[in-house]
Amino acid sequence: MKYTIVILLGLFTVGCSTTELVENWKNPDIESYSPNKVLLVGMTSNVEARRQFEKQLQNEYASRGIESVMSLELFESTFTTDKKTEEELKRLENNLINDGFDTVLFTKVIGVQDEIAYKKNYDDYDSTYRKFSDDYLKYQDAFYNPDYYEEYTVYHTETSMYCICPTKDRELIWKGYIDIMDPESINVTVNDYVRLVIVVMEELQLINPILLEDNIDDEEAIK
Repeated sequence: MKYTIVILLGLFTVGCSTTELVENWKNPDIESYSPNKVLLVGMTSNVEARRQFEKQLQNEYASRGIESVMSLELFESTFTTDKKTEEELKRLENNLINDGFDTVLFTKVIGVQDEIAYKKNYDDYDSTYRKFSDDYLKYQDAFYNPDYYEEYTVYHTETSMYCICPTKDRELIWKGYIDIMDPESINVTVNDYVRLVIVVMEELQLINPILLEDNIDDEEAIK
């Protein structure tokens, strides 16, 4: 299974320039998981990005016949920015269980890192034809030549799936570490991120595939 996941994710990331799965972990005691009602939480002060992220995840769950609720629909917009105590979070979990929730999908930024990428024409190395003088002349202005390198920002994020089922211990089911490279568009970044999360969860059997009935209905409509 792990080998298959690596291949599929490699194919997926070829066309995905903003997100990359760095590492992920699945609870070894759980072979598959079928949530019934999911709370979707994107922890960010950017309300618009949070809304788009939670809404797109909600659409993905809905297309699979799974009920999910955006945190923005359930709480005030300040929910992810206001500090909470342990007791408050316990009460929150109990309230969610009473309302029929059994799963929380929680995404947050855990770090930000500035990076430098050297451009290809400077990175190539030809030991056959290069002399010291040529090498020196080419790189002597590296510190202030904008053609020498590109600066970009990497956001290290984490998406976790928790079970809050009342009949068993509340536990971590899955955790994925995803890097977002130099995001410029909320729409593109959210789309890439959600697609990557869904691909991983489907391969790990943590979310159902899209219902076959939908495809059958589409075929009938075409006929």
